Amino acid sequence: MKTFKQYILENKSGKNTHMTHIEDRVIYGGVKGAREAIFALRSMRDMLAGNSSSSHDVTVKWDGAPAVFAGIDPSDGKFFVAKKGIFNKEPKVYKSEADVKADTSGDLADKLIIAYNELKKLGIKGVIQGDIMFTSGDVAKESIEGQSYYTFQPNTIVYSVPVDSNLGKQIAKAKIGVVFHTTYTGKDFESMKASFKVDMAKLNKTDSVWFQDAEYNDVSGKATFTAADTLEVNKALTDAGKIFQKIAGSTLRQIEKNQSLAQQFETFNNTLVRKGERIASPTKHVNDLITWFKGKFEKERLQRKSPKGKEGVDKKEQELMSFFSSKNRKNLELVFELQNAIVDAKLIIINKLDKVKQMKTFVRTKSGFKVTGSEGFVAIDKTSNGAVKLVDRLEFSTNNFSKDVIKGWER
Repeated sequence: MKTFKQYILENKSGKNTHMTHIEDRVIYGGVKGAREAIFALRSMRDMLAGNSSSSHDVTVKWDGAPAVFAGIDPSDGKFFVAKKGIFNKEPKVYKSEADVKADTSGDLADKLIIAYNELKKLGIKGVIQGDIMFTSGDVAKESIEGQSYYTFQPNTIVYSVPVDSNLGKQIAKAKIGVVFHTTYTGKDFESMKASFKVDMAKLNKTDSVWFQDAEYNDVSGKATFTAADTLEVNKALTDAGKIFQKIAGSTLRQIEKNQSLAQQFETFNNTLVRKGERIASPTKHVNDLITWFKGKFEKERLQRKSPKGKEGVDKKEQELMSFFSSKNRKNLELVFELQNAIVDAKLIIINKLDKVKQMKTFVRTKSGFKVTGSEGFVAIDKTSNGAVKLVDRLEFSTNNFSKDVIKGWER
């Protein structure tokens, strides 16, 4: 069984390749995962209420692409850049322009070549990971709401900075912009461990590279909870706690032990997310989930030609559907109800955190720019270095799937 830290990092090597949404800790982490989700939200509430003893740090998620790794290969002391292939059994790292061209092409190759030539100027000693926000040619000057901005759009979100601001002047000079968020340490790529922090003070400054870390820092006090805010989030967290107490631990443990089942629960939940909908009725959601499973098995059964093949599908269906006993069905309704309560608390916190932004964020629609929130935030446990995502999935999914929203790669 995976531990929380192993799951949120997606593999036992501790690489930062993927994180789970905080509400999905309920289905992936069992009793412990549900407690951790509630505890993380309480800790963030405390942080926003001005309690410096909060056990979680917060970083900002940036909608950048591609991910880039840069630093010194511990095996030979040479500078490199890499994609996520750095953690393959045979690591793919690029130590020259020729290496990049041999393995990539097009816009990706262009960006990695710029990254190779520019990031080496930072004097990186170890290995750090970030997201490329722009390279030469990506930054445009545009008028939004009557003001002149420098804009860049690596994916869905358009980031904008006033042309006459100090930040705007920095971005105008830069050949590449990167937000760094993770540091790796270890004697080789295979054994490296991730830490969700990058020491910016150790990096050299150069006009050709705009870079920053992803740490959340509210120096304005705009995101501090008022008494009314605290009361609102406390109610959501109290509701979550009450629901959690009603769920049988045996049901949560069954789901936790069957990660494939948990993944399918998330997949089904995401069918609503893509439509911009939340779980309105947990009872109906469970019934629809069972119907969805049966439809999947029926489709698979029709693809099998032989009686033996169909029998195999029947057996798989019987094994999976055995989970849906009357007791588990009732508890699964409570699991989805708990996820809803966690989402309620999460959205209150996200809305507060989003009040402090270094850059304005928009989506580009066919009729002009529309204001949107940040991609989201990451809550990092200071004791375990574990992390979970806090994302307004409905807003972000609506933007991603809307045909009216023009993505960066479509321009």
